[in-house]
Amino acid sequence: MNVAAMSDPAHALTLRDVEVRFPGLERPALSAPALDLGSGEQVALTGPSGSGKTTFLNIVTGLERPGSGAVLWSGVDLARLSEGKRDHWRARHVGLVMQDFHLFPGLSALDNVLLPQRLFHFRLPPGAAGEAARLLNRVGIARHDQRIETLSRGQMQRVAVARALAAHPRIIVADEPTASLDDASGAAVSDLLLELAHEAAATLIVATHDPRLVARLGRTLRLESGLVKE
Repeated sequence: MNVAAMSDPAHALTLRDVEVRFPGLERPALSAPALDLGSGEQVALTGPSGSGKTTFLNIVTGLERPGSGAVLWSGVDLARLSEGKRDHWRARHVGLVMQDFHLFPGLSALDNVLLPQRLFHFRLPPGAAGEAARLLNRVGIARHDQRIETLSRGQMQRVAVARALAAHPRIIVADEPTASLDDASGAAVSDLLLELAHEAAATLIVATHDPRLVARLGRTLRLESGLVKE
């Protein structure tokens, strides 16, 4: 497989002959023969529970490595990187928004936004605190020193969106970002996620069952029994 030949600068993500298999399963947990996403695209990932959405997200963010195939982000093949190099690549390029937030009780909203950068860098980059504060204001969190466990679920997800954008990632991946929210909070988080991804010119991939959110994204990929379909 000539990886260099398939790398197109217009494509943020290129998958070729990707397959993931788990022991005891006859069919692949994920099969993506050919897929290209353009830089800055906003994509919905849909499909029933167990169809392979989480596996897809893990593969394209480097949390897992496929059994075969190429996973290229702007020419970098994650399938060929070691676990440590994938972790380093993800910290530099990917912002994650998870359904369960993964925020840390006892820390303030501001400290939660800054935590990934504190862990990745020996010293906090210049301007990082100011950018974190700007993003918290942007998502409607006025009290930056408020402990995270005192916020509502909708507010927690807003903090998670700010954290995902704090390091200016070129890729934003959200896993069911509105699933645990009421309708009003879910709509507000969807607005922020799409607006901020557009402002950052980031490629956005959202796994969701929310038809209102799917309708607002520019492209839909559906997973059926592990197979990626348009």
